[in-house]
This record gives sequence, structure tokens and C-alpha cells, in this order.
Amino acid sequence: MTQKKVCVRVPASSANLGPGFDTIGIALEMYLWVEMEPAEKTEINFVGDRLQGLPTDKTNLIFQVAQQIFQVAGVEIPELKISVCSEIPLTRGLGSSASAIVAGMVAANALLGEKALPKLEIFRLATALEDHPDNVGPSIFGGIIVAAWDGSEVHHIQLNVPSDLKVLAVVPHFQLATEVARNILPIQYSRKDAVYNISHASLLATALATGDLDKLKYAMRDRLHEPYRERIIPGLYPVKFDATDHGALGVALSGAGPTILAFADRNSGRKQELENYIINTFRNHSIGADAIWMSPDTRGVVFVKALQDHTEVVNDTLR
Repeated sequence: MTQKKVCVRVPASSANLGPGFDTIGIALEMYLWVEMEPAEKTEINFVGDRLQGLPTDKTNLIFQVAQQIFQVAGVEIPELKISVCSEIPLTRGLGSSASAIVAGMVAANALLGEKALPKLEIFRLATALEDHPDNVGPSIFGGIIVAAWDGSEVHHIQLNVPSDLKVLAVVPHFQLATEVARNILPIQYSRKDAVYNISHASLLATALATGDLDKLKYAMRDRLHEPYRERIIPGLYPVKFDATDHGALGVALSGAGPTILAFADRNSGRKQELENYIINTFRNHSIGADAIWMSPDTRGVVFVKALQDHTEVVNDTLR
């Protein structure tokens, strides 16, 4: 028996965190809301202006992933009414597409009622669509996710978020398509760079798991993607190496960029200094930017009563 209407809230995410390329990500307190119900004719509505330009017909990503869930479950719900509201900027490296995939899949899954798929199967399907788990994982589970995907199976560990961790996202005023950012990467890497990233990713995961945040300055350094993306993101190079002198615990390109993510101690008295430094660095390259301070999201996707409702519903049907 299917439900009549559901509304889900999905957090944004930041992937890679430096060396954890396609394997490590964190959920952030910035959200996408999707309300979904069966309808006689498909209707897709956007609340607010952040989603302008996205399709409002059946080519919409949220509609398409919902139909994928119905197909896997063997259920036909061909027409849907979908309402969407988002705080997550598009094509800025904060997991906007991953949050849409998770929202569409989880909402559709909830409509299935007793035929709903297990949570881990939703994770597998979402990972298969994205082809990497480091955005969809945090959006589903919350917190910090370390995951491995072999093309058919995905395995993950959820880390507790260190209580003193605060996140600064500096979002420049230009978009960067993930495809462009990926195409600039080399096809092959040297053994030296591979070992460098393995060691730093291992140190990063361990530092986050143990709360040894002083190690982040070194652990978040990368040689697989950030050095190449510096060519298309003015200001990234100086920020990566100098932001720790202005109060950052560690700095990374958020996903494929162009957003820069900085970790800071929430008790630090230098947060404004850090924000000013990164904003001014972009400004020195004639680029405007917005600074957003957030805490990590620890809940992942939840069901809420209505669009933009921050209160979780108790009867969470996602298994």
C-alpha cells in the first residue's frame, strides 16, 4: 500500500576533503526539500529562485530517479506532483545533484509503503547513478562518510563528527560544471602521487575519527585533483597553503569546486579573520564570493512536515 504524500529534507555535502578523492565526504547544514505525491498529470514546481533554469517536465532529475525506484520495486506511479525548495547553490561543488538524487529516490521509496527498498539499496542505486559515493553517502546518512565503490557494491563507514568542528564554505560567483572539472584531470598518475594521496587520505580519515584536528593541516593536502583544478579556479592555490595561517584547521576544494571549504575550531576567535582572508583572495582575482558558516549535518535525509520545515518527523520509514 502506497502513501499519498511525503516531504524529505536532504543535506548538502562536500566531497573529497582534499585527498579523499571520490571516497570521503561530509554532510552540511544546508538543505534541499522535496515534496512528492502521485498525481493525474506530472507537475513540478520550484519554490524560490535558486532552481531557475532546471526542467519542470519529466526530464527533471528528481522525477527520473523517482521512476527508477518505482521500476526497481515493480510499481507504476507514472505521474507525480513534485515541489522543490533548495538552499544549495547549483554547480558550486556542494552536492546539489547528489542531494536531488537522494531526495527523489528517498521520497519515491517512501511512497511505496510496504514495498519500500532497504536504505542500503537506495545508497547503492544513488552511488551507481553518481558513480561515486562521497556525496550521496553523507546526504543519506549524515556526518562524515568514508566509502568504497567497485562499480556494483558500495561499502561505507560513518564517522562521528568532532564536536569542535565548524565549516566555512566560500562560494565564488561563478559556476563550474563537474564535467569540466573532471575533464581537466590526467588519465594516469605517478606512483609517488598515488602513495602521497593514500597516506594523506588515511591520515585524514584517522584524524577525523579520533578528533585529532591538528593533523588536518597536513592531512587535507592532495595531488590527484586540486593541483590541476587550480588552473580553472583563481585563488585556490594561495588559499590552500596560506589559510591555516589565518585560523583554518585545514582547507580543501569542495568537490569539483569552485567552492573552497575550510575547517575551523568552533571556539576559535579567528573565524572572521579566516573568512576575510579567503573572500579577499578571491577579490584579488576579481571574483566575488559569499561566505557561509555551517555545522556538519549529523542526521542525513529525514522526513519533514512541509517544505523548509527543519523539524524531523518521528515516523521515519526509511529502513
